[in-house]
Parts: sequence; structure tokens; C-alpha cells
Amino acid sequence: MAQVDRDRRTFTGVVAVDGPSGTGKSTVSRAVATALGARYLDTGAMYRAVTLAVLRAGASPADAEAVATVLVDAKLEMGTDPAAPHVFLDGDRVDAEIRTPEVTAAVSAVSAVPAVRAVLIATQREIIGAGGIVVEGRDITTVVAPDAPVRVLLTASEEARAARRGAETGTAATDQAQALRRRDTLDSRTTEFLTAAPGVDVVDTTEMGREAVVDQMLALVAERTGFPVPAVPTPGT
Repeated sequence: MAQVDRDRRTFTGVVAVDGPSGTGKSTVSRAVATALGARYLDTGAMYRAVTLAVLRAGASPADAEAVATVLVDAKLEMGTDPAAPHVFLDGDRVDAEIRTPEVTAAVSAVSAVPAVRAVLIATQREIIGAGGIVVEGRDITTVVAPDAPVRVLLTASEEARAARRGAETGTAATDQAQALRRRDTLDSRTTEFLTAAPGVDVVDTTEMGREAVVDQMLALVAERTGFPVPAVPTPGT
């Protein structure tokens, strides 16, 4: 159970959030971290950064040995401020570059390389440390932080996920639906993130707005840890 300093209202627990693309993981996790005064870690961005390093090196994402070699020299730095998370690769800020279609197309292959998973999971656990953090990804509730006091799987219908991704990227929802199915299939070979493991709470975001999802997440934090639920900041404040 998370420790609670009721005088200083400091959250020292771990909130582990899993789910596929388009469920609102990143937006909700950042908002929850902000409300709790906690740190925030996007583990997917770490895999994307390694993928970018592989592409920059001209290595094939399908060549596990070449990927592992690139990983050895890659210098990765993650910022954990939920108001301004950032990713540095070899001294360059790459927040936008890791979201390009090229990286998206290759990240599943790179993420499946055992050496990459071993190194990044160890790094993620090191960053989590003593807690006070919201961590999101695809295997956080089962592999990275299976003992977290709050473990949540965010889900949504394929239609809702595709519509959200289409709105974010300015592309057709039908195209996004195909891309999401492909990504889910590839990532499912490495991690199980479409169904909840025992003890993991499921939040279906299909019909829910951001504030409602954040409220439900904070209620779960209060229920699981005893930490008092803070007011959710109004967007833009």
C-alpha cells in the first residue's frame, strides 16, 4: 500500500496504467500525475526513442543483433514532469521525432527484441524507484510494476480509438482502424495488454470524456491507497 503523508499530502505510491493506443492513456496519466503532484513516465516513448536510434543508425528493426548493438551506445534521458515530459536521445530532444510514421511503423519490431525489453524494463523500474509516480505503457501492470497499489487497464472500442487517433493525426478513422489493428496484433506477440490481469481494474473510456476518466482514476487511487482525492485541475489552468 502507498504511504501517505497526510500533513504534506504527498503521494508516494505507484499508479500503473496499461492499454492500447487511442484509449487516452497518455492524456489521462499526465492529468492524474498532475493532480497527485506525482512524476509521470511514458514507457512507450522510451521504446520509440530506441527505435529512432536504430533508424538513425541505419540498422534493420528486424535484426535483433543489430538493434542490441545500437542500444548499447544509445543515451536515453526521460523527463518525468507531467506538465512538460521530454525525451532526449544522445543529447537531442526528440519528442516530436519519435512520433513520426517511420518510428511508429518500426517500434513494434524493436520493442520485441529481448535485449531492448530487458534494458528498458530495468531502467523503468529504476526511474519508478520509491514511487510517487504514474507510469503508463503496455506491460506496466503485469511486468514492470506488478506490485503497484493501483493498476489500471484503459480500454475503448475500436471505433472510438480510431476516431481519436484520426482527430489527433488529421487522418481518416478507417485508416487509423487498420493501423491500430496491425499495431495491436504485433504488440500482442510480446505483451498482453488487451485484457486485464487478475487484480487490475478496467476503465472503459469509450463513452467517457477526459475529466470523467481522470475522476475515476483518482477515485481508484483513493480506494486502493487511502490517499485523499485532490481536485482535478481545470484544463488551461
